[in-house]
Amino acid sequence: MSAGRRPFAVRIAAGGADREACFAVRGQVFVIEQRVPQEIEYDRYDEIGADTVHVLAVGENGTPLGAGRLLHGPDATERTGGDLGVGVLGRLAVVPAARGLGVGVALVRAIEDAARERGLTAVDLHAQTRALGFYERLGYSPYGEEFWEAAIGHRAMRREL
Repeated sequence: MSAGRRPFAVRIAAGGADREACFAVRGQVFVIEQRVPQEIEYDRYDEIGADTVHVLAVGENGTPLGAGRLLHGPDATERTGGDLGVGVLGRLAVVPAARGLGVGVALVRAIEDAARERGLTAVDLHAQTRALGFYERLGYSPYGEEFWEAAIGHRAMRREL
């Protein structure tokens, strides 16, 4: 591998095969590794549609390495206090074998790029408390008190774009 070249690619998920690859990553990380119940992990926002952007990272051989999604528009307003200018980054997951390669950073930046392309001015997320440092290094600031989702501690965070 040449200097500066990543051993993976990040793209906007398009079509059923990419969606299934995103689900496979999330299933491995959230459902199996973190024991999040499957009925909580997958929701109505998992359809590829006008207000949801799924992002996928794949290795050089096409193996899914990471996934995340951006909610925007009316679907995001329940999480942003009604602010249509704020998107919601969620379901960010990187398979264990790909951790430490920069996949998570690349996924977050791709989601932020997608948010900018849609005219959003900020991105919110619910970070697992053990991941606060990761998001803070990427420019996100925590707000509010810790809360629990799927029996895992979280904090709300925001980054202005």
